[in-house]
Amino acid sequence: MDSKQVEDIAALFREAGDAHHKAYSETDGFDPDWPIWYADYLGERLRALLNASFSRSELVYLLVVLDRDLKANAPGADWAAYYARWLLGRYA
Repeated sequence: MDSKQVEDIAALFREAGDAHHKAYSETDGFDPDWPIWYADYLGERLRALLNASFSRSELVYLLVVLDRDLKANAPGADWAAYYARWLLGRYA
């Protein structure tokens, strides 16, 4: 797995996290539908970084799965890097 790719994708996730927190600053970042927001924000750029094709719905689903997987298997891990490695494992 290419460490540059991991970092580029993780940086995109961190950027999305910052943007999401700003968009939902009135609720301190709380958004029960966050995977939908992230899918809209990430979609096109994430497809390009992964050189992959997936729908918005698939990305929403993957984000939910990733969130649950991280909480169950790697609590406290760097979520952005975890998501990046997982997605690269799926699409690389």
